[in-house]
Order: sequence, then C-alpha cells, then structure tokens
Amino acid sequence: MRVLDTAQLRVLPSSMSPKSRVHGQWVDSIIKGDCVAALEALPANSVDVVFADPPYNLQLGGDLSRPDQSVVDACDDHWDQFDTFKAYDDFSRAWLLAVRRVLKPAGTIWVIGSYHNIFRVGTILQDMKFWILNDIVWRKTNPMPNFRGRRFTNAHETMIWASRDENAKGYTFNYDAMKMANDDVQMRSDWVFPICTGGERLKGADGKKVHPTQKPEALLHRVLMSSTKPGDLVLDPFFGTGTTGAVAKKLGRHFVGIEREQDYIDAASARIDAVDPAEPTQLTVTEGKRALPRVAFGALIEAGLIDVGDELQDSKKRWSAKVRIDGSLQMGDETASIHRMGAKVQGLDACNGWTFWHVDKGDGFNPIDAQRQIYRDALGRGG
Repeated sequence: MRVLDTAQLRVLPSSMSPKSRVHGQWVDSIIKGDCVAALEALPANSVDVVFADPPYNLQLGGDLSRPDQSVVDACDDHWDQFDTFKAYDDFSRAWLLAVRRVLKPAGTIWVIGSYHNIFRVGTILQDMKFWILNDIVWRKTNPMPNFRGRRFTNAHETMIWASRDENAKGYTFNYDAMKMANDDVQMRSDWVFPICTGGERLKGADGKKVHPTQKPEALLHRVLMSSTKPGDLVLDPFFGTGTTGAVAKKLGRHFVGIEREQDYIDAASARIDAVDPAEPTQLTVTEGKRALPRVAFGALIEAGLIDVGDELQDSKKRWSAKVRIDGSLQMGDETASIHRMGAKVQGLDACNGWTFWHVDKGDGFNPIDAQRQIYRDALGRGG
C-alpha cells in the first residue's frame, strides 16, 4: 500500500491526462496529512464519487458510564472536538469546497453523520449549490443503549447523497442492480445493517478498538454498488481504518484516502493489502433499458436495419404502416412517429412503438426493438 504525504503530491503536474489520473501514483494510495491541504494538491475534476465520514463533533461532556459504572468506550478523540459550532462550520465549508473542486461534474458525494452534525453539513452542502438526491437512514440493528435513560436510543445515522450541481447530467445510479439486490423491489432509503462488530472490527494489541467509529463494510458495499462503476475513482477524505478503500478494492474500483493519524494509516494499509479483489467477470451488474444508449428510429434506417418502404404491423396484424425516409410512419393520409402512430390507431394517449410495431427482416416476425438491439450490439463492439 502506497502512503504519500502532501509534499509529495505537490510535485505532481497540476494538469494530468485521464490515463495519468487513473494510473498516477496518488491513486490506490493513502495520503497522510490534513484533508484540505491534500485535496488542494489533487487534480481538479478527477474523482467520480466521494464518501465522507467527517468528525461528528459529538460534544461529549465527561465520561459515559453503564449502570454497573463501567466506562463506555465512546468517541472522545481530539479529532472529533471543536470549540464552537462556528469552528465546526468553518471546517466543514473548507473541506467541502476542496472536495467540490476535485469532483467531476457528473460526480456525487456521500456524507454520513449523526444528529450532532448532519443538519449543519446539509445546510452547507445546499449553500454551496450541491444538489441533494437522497437522504439515507442507516438503521442499526444493534445500537448502543441510552444508559442514562433520559433520551430515545440513538439507533440510526443519516447519509446525504448529493450531485455536484442541480443540473448535473449522467451521474451514476445503478437502479436495476439495487432492485435486483432487493429481490426485485425498489431499494428504499432506509437501510438496515448492524454496527461494525466481531471479526470485522479492527482491534489493537491491547484488545481495544483501533477506531471508535469504524463503519461496517456492508454499508460501503451498498453505497459503492449503487453509485459507482468498475474502474471509478472513489475519494475518502477521512479515511480512518480504510473501510472505503477495502470495499473499493474488492469491487474493482480505485480509491484514494486521506488520513492524519499514523495508527489508522497502518491499520488501513494492512487491511487493504489483505483484500482479494473480485474477478472482473463478477463485477457486471444488472442494467435496465434506461441505462442503455438512446437510439432513434431513424438511426435504424441509416444503418440499413430498417428499409424505407418496409411494412410495420402490430403483433396481431390489425394495423399496418409504411416506413418513410425521415423515420416517420405513413398510414393513409396520416404520418407520425412510431410512438404517436401506435397510440393513434389504438385510441390511446401514449404507446411504446418499439414493442408495438413488428417487422419481418428474414428472421421471423419480430418487434422493431429487436432491430434496435442489433444496432446497440454493434455500438458495443465499436462497429
């Protein structure tokens, strides 16, 4: 595992080719240093997705004890402590501004937090013109109890998923893969996972947790499966013990992590080095027609897959229409697109002309969608 520092990053060219961005020395590495300084040294528009697990600013006052007076191992590390809300807000603006610069125009960002910080971060995201796509509730199956009995048990955390801009085009959302993973039902915005426990929880030689807020790999698996593609570059500016990097490597994604604490870097390095990535053939996910390239009916005429003058009919051969040179259909004195003509003859407001109209091109009487698939297959082969 490569570990770089910010000084090493600053010697990289400010403008890198796409190939260098993928294979440069900073990709699939951990950068040691302050996240803002490290982000400022990375090329602009170079990252596909950001997953950020920033300090929560928990504001814990004194030790937290169980009813038996044993002390709870809570997050009281110095990196999670800020003097004021203003100091936390200033910190959040600084790293989000730096992230926005390195994120590709079609890139997205995930930020996870608790009630202590996520609403403040969400406000700043919107002020900076990020566009919120979803808020995801991670409901924990085994949350820490509320030992003092003065509040509801905090049994969830919130993730904000946002695009870089309101009008961002082409961001990745693997809708059909998520539906497949959820037994053919749309994936909802409430996710149920246990907190990180057992063998997955990294512990030091003293038996204590290496990191107090290590996230479960199942959570990152769903995040990356839903919003990235194989080969994408995922940035984690608060890398910790490397959950994002470990899952990214397993799923055939590239990663770059930024972390200040050497103990966390050491744990993350060993963890990621031990990961065996999945075989490339196993990384293909389910895609619906919405993920396919758009093909106009006229393109089939240009490619010779449909000929001018071809007779199109519905599956029961009740209606027929002739193909014109501009891709419209003619029936008597009427002309219209494949969709409008299909709707008109049925007396409907809309029609999917690709499946309504059929043609015989020597291999049987098939929907014209079969010809469209031949065209798409040729595109995939570079033909």
